[in-house]
Amino acid sequence: MTDNYRDAKAAYDAAAEKAVQKNPERYGQFTTGGGLPLKRLYCPDDIEGVNYLDDISFPGSFPFTRGVQSNMYRGRFWTMRQYAGFATAEESNARYRYLLERGTTGLSVAFDLPTQIGYDTDHPMAQGECGKVGVAIDSLADMETLFDKIPLDKVSTSMTINAPASVLLAMYICVAEKQGIKSDDLSGTIQNDILKEYIARGTYIFPPAASMRLITDIFDFCGKHVPKWNTISISGYHIREAGSTAVQEVAFTLADGIAYVEAAKKTGQDPNVFGERLSFFFNAHNDLIEEVAKYRAARRLWARIMKERFGVTNPKALMLRFHTQTAGCTLTAQQPENNVIRVTLQALASVLGGTQSLHTNSMDEALALPTEKSVEIALRTQQIIAYESGVTNTVDPFAGSYVVESLTNEIEQNAINYINKIDDMGGMLKAIEAGYPQKEIQDSAYSYQKAIETEQTVVVGVNKFQTKESAHGRKLLRVDASVGERQIKKLHEMKSKRDNIAVKNLLDDVRKAAKSESENLMPAILNAVRVYATEGEICGVLREEFGEYVENVVL
Repeated sequence: MTDNYRDAKAAYDAAAEKAVQKNPERYGQFTTGGGLPLKRLYCPDDIEGVNYLDDISFPGSFPFTRGVQSNMYRGRFWTMRQYAGFATAEESNARYRYLLERGTTGLSVAFDLPTQIGYDTDHPMAQGECGKVGVAIDSLADMETLFDKIPLDKVSTSMTINAPASVLLAMYICVAEKQGIKSDDLSGTIQNDILKEYIARGTYIFPPAASMRLITDIFDFCGKHVPKWNTISISGYHIREAGSTAVQEVAFTLADGIAYVEAAKKTGQDPNVFGERLSFFFNAHNDLIEEVAKYRAARRLWARIMKERFGVTNPKALMLRFHTQTAGCTLTAQQPENNVIRVTLQALASVLGGTQSLHTNSMDEALALPTEKSVEIALRTQQIIAYESGVTNTVDPFAGSYVVESLTNEIEQNAINYINKIDDMGGMLKAIEAGYPQKEIQDSAYSYQKAIETEQTVVVGVNKFQTKESAHGRKLLRVDASVGERQIKKLHEMKSKRDNIAVKNLLDDVRKAAKSESENLMPAILNAVRVYATEGEICGVLREEFGEYVENVVL
């Protein structure tokens, strides 16, 4: 730095310090939404050590800080998804076709709670939950209805399913077969991330070892038979929704990713191969600058982990490709129209950060399932950013910003510190058993909530700028209480018509495969699905063989 620069900065610092002394509350210490301290001004010396003249500055090149494609959105926009699913397969199918007609370029399936934890609708544990937070899928018959008149070789589908991911993927493949589509023409993603269920979300079924086996079986099967499919979406989204900071979201998500790579390697799989189909899923929170830096840091750190820890040389296997969803936890029931602005800022951060796929939440989701109108506004938010904002016309437009580059470095280093601590504990499975990430997230969530209650953090319409309002007259989507009864009737009718002897025999094959230490479970599950064995029946067999996971509560 030149003498002129140092003199000018010293003069600025002196003047700024006088302002702080006059009004310490207004000009004092600020932090990002995730709690990282923010300087009042960032300058060139804040990013010393960043060399913009080597390949670090180019998108599409290791370590991919600036994006995984050289042209990014100048080549093609991100996939515009809308997460949807409710009530029955018929009603959800109508919503999907509505979205596709309005310009959605990818589907994202929300399953109801019984489906997520491997129960059929007629199971006692499913009572009262059918279709409430997603669509009820009991068998291949429901999946056929869900994708009726939707050509699966023309649309990319993401499915938010974890513990029973192998069963739902098998159903999707079978629907494609019935449409005359080969499995190697299918593209999409299953979430399939069980570790974050143990950490933050809770829709697990099986113990960790069995769950990891199912996941690595999917890696192997899809590598051979469904090569365009993303075999896992390693999810920081739910970690952030549970209350983590941005740094914790990056650290715990990538630590989960390390655990999956290690597990697959132990089965003899090559990370240069299966690494191409690993994808990630991040939250888009309110602090736009921190979020942009978060995505850039995550990309760079994952590339280095894959190269340095696992010896990966395939550039495609070094890339962190990710889907983003705007933050459900930031939506407010008070003044729900404000959520449109929140979602817009969060979506913009995702795009500026280089996402490959994006879902925008609807303004009424703090009150109920989104209506068609609110879903359309959420989709139009993405389209306006893509076509009207101008931010897609150049790659990584925030690159070189002193604050963004500084925060990118800081988030990466802080995430490394967390990963090193998890390594010292014996890896992510051991850390989860000890309750370490859970406790870190709980502490962050408590601090955030306390900041809202003390008005240190302002949430417009909640703790500042409140107004008296009524929900009277507001159109909300309600799931009919009779949905469960109708779904059970349909399930029983299907069972009465199928070949139950074939079902029994093929469920026995699933049991044999589960007992085997070397057999891939996917072919047996596929065969059972083809004869309309239900998800609950298949998961029931696996429950009997693998057992069920019971959380070890650490106080």
